[in-house]
Amino acid sequence: MPDLQRLHPDHAPALLAFEQENRAYFAASIPDRGDDYFTDFEARHAALLAEQATGACHFHVLVDTAGEVLGRFNLVDVADGSAELGYRVAEKATGRGLATATVRRLCTLAAKEYGLTTLRASTTRDNLASQTVLTRAGFAPTGEELLLSGRPGLGYVRSTAGEV
Repeated sequence: MPDLQRLHPDHAPALLAFEQENRAYFAASIPDRGDDYFTDFEARHAALLAEQATGACHFHVLVDTAGEVLGRFNLVDVADGSAELGYRVAEKATGRGLATATVRRLCTLAAKEYGLTTLRASTTRDNLASQTVLTRAGFAPTGEELLLSGRPGLGYVRSTAGEV
């Protein structure tokens, strides 16, 4: 079973490979990161680790037994017991329930390790796979209409109070 690990410096090469290999796949459903993201990857990775050290964010990678990154699962904008969940899973790892299982694991981790009680998430209206993952992981639609990089989106929320 893949392992959910807190992001650390050694993940950089595998994480960059993950992002490059899945760039076109991700761009079909979420905004592309742009060329600068890849050009300045090492600096961006170091900045994420520095931000994580402040407690404002908690970044994770899902890795297989060979150390290959299968997904990213992040908690950002941590404040007042809540955070925003974001995730992306490699195209070759989809359809196996990994995203749902990992989001559930991250919800438990958010409560037990980070003391978070509420998680928010959002997805574009046309990303049915992400909507399914969020619903199966216990998130409920907020009814909030969002614009995500100019695309119509939906907001979700989940309490982690019962996770502890």
